[in-house]
Amino acid sequence: MAQGSPFPPTSASLATAVRDARERTLLLFEDLADEQLRVPYMPVVNPFLWELGHVAWFQERWVLRHGLGRAPIRKDGDSLFDSAAVGHESRWNLDLPDRVATIGYVTAVRDEVLDLLAHGDLTPELAYFVWHSTGHEDMHEEAFLYMRQTLGLPPPRFGASADAAQAAQDAAPDGGDRSVPGGAFRLGAEPDRGFVFDNEKWAHTVTLAPFEIAAQLVSQSQFAQFVEDDGYQRQEVWSAAGWSWRLASGATRPVYWRSRGDTWQRRSFDRWTPLESDLPMIHVNWYEAEAWCRWAGRRLPSEAEWEAAATSELEVDAGTPHLAAEKRRHPWGEEPVSADRANLDARFLGCLPARDLAAGRSAAGCLQMFGDVWEWTASTFQPYPGFVPDPYKEYSAPWFGARKVLRGGSWATRPRLLSATWRNFFTPDRRDVFAGFRSCALEG
Repeated sequence: MAQGSPFPPTSASLATAVRDARERTLLLFEDLADEQLRVPYMPVVNPFLWELGHVAWFQERWVLRHGLGRAPIRKDGDSLFDSAAVGHESRWNLDLPDRVATIGYVTAVRDEVLDLLAHGDLTPELAYFVWHSTGHEDMHEEAFLYMRQTLGLPPPRFGASADAAQAAQDAAPDGGDRSVPGGAFRLGAEPDRGFVFDNEKWAHTVTLAPFEIAAQLVSQSQFAQFVEDDGYQRQEVWSAAGWSWRLASGATRPVYWRSRGDTWQRRSFDRWTPLESDLPMIHVNWYEAEAWCRWAGRRLPSEAEWEAAATSELEVDAGTPHLAAEKRRHPWGEEPVSADRANLDARFLGCLPARDLAAGRSAAGCLQMFGDVWEWTASTFQPYPGFVPDPYKEYSAPWFGARKVLRGGSWATRPRLLSATWRNFFTPDRRDVFAGFRSCALEG
């Protein structure tokens, strides 16, 4: 089919994913009191009830209505929950259904999809829309966590505390740089790699110069050195756009940091904790990452460099290293995601030290390329050659040219959603995302 990928998965595996996604979504919502659901207008969040209704509407729209031709469950669904038609600011002025009615709608959609999977004729096209809508829900589950962090709400009632791993301590060695040889590299997804989104299609050859990339993510202690060296006041380390953002925002430090005497504290959900010196820097935007790199005499990797460092096998011919023709499925190889390789799925409600995830090392020697924090790259989000939008045309095409690419997933990303070719994309001013970065040495 046009969407590519070795489909269909089984009805049973799809049903498991649908149940799991909806259970996680409701867990992120149901413990909040009614007053906590009343969200003030903010550009980076949605009203909780709108976000919950939108998740169900999207699944109904593509699986039940588009895939099966059924009538809408809610006649007003399109006018309430279609994100392409309902502007962000207007979502606060809608006559949304109340909590009980919204949960009823979310449950009804799930039950109809599960009934289809139990008794219907599952075509490859329909399987694609079930999987796509589940992936869409997985993304919104991460957005629910962004929202809870932004609003200072308590953490959800699942996942283990990462306090033991986050105890303040001397920063671990940064591991230095790892050399990645240049040459031809296949950037993007191959058609035999399973479900992929339209902006990952398809793998194409690019030529990379040799580069040096940090083995570890920039840590909180490393970023604190930039802050304490008046990095937010030094215009020379900021791009023109970044300095304009800094002035307009009034930023003088990372968004969830505060100073107490001679120490820094960071807010995680509704709690302030001492800065976790050896954990990855999190909640910085692209401008801040770029400024840190210029201050440190470094640069951000391009997304092609990031993908090569994460996935390439390295070969040596006649004493000369080069990139192998084949890529790894995951940074560590073909083996599935496991807790000792990547910090994903909100198993811990926060980041872990790199030393806890040594089994996830890439062939190039880089750690934490999956999980912990989304990694900003230098690249602007653009289509790959020959790009054709998938049926959900609003997923990628409207955002080309205006956003920056992030790679690798965060501690909150669902493992079934993540791949080494998946391209996340946000505007460069976003600090609410679970994003950090690693750096590259300057050429020469």
